[in-house]
Amino acid sequence: MSELEKQEITISEAQQLVDEWIRTVGVRYFNELTNTAILMEEVGELARIMARKYGEQSFKESDKNKDLADEMADVLWVLICLANQTGVDLTDALKKNFEKKNIRDKDRHIQNKKLQ
Repeated sequence: MSELEKQEITISEAQQLVDEWIRTVGVRYFNELTNTAILMEEVGELARIMARKYGEQSFKESDKNKDLADEMADVLWVLICLANQTGVDLTDALKKNFEKKNIRDKDRHIQNKKLQ
């Protein structure tokens, strides 16, 4: 197991690690539009596995070796790329998103009879 696999990684550290990898191994970022298309592709691959594992679709031979965690990590990787490219601090964005949800949805889900 590598040192990276042993350590906890914050969102901020993940953004830095992805940026470092892109600039050294990956040469450069794909443009934002290309990365948006790649993100949609990765989300589709994740959805395919979810539909087969938790939904009613049966696995095809080509799907049987797909790893759910790896597909989620692919989505996260490209999302981090887009955040880096557009100057979004995902830690700050997530904190603000929690604040928004805690105000907007404070009672919404508790009062939803469908969830009880």
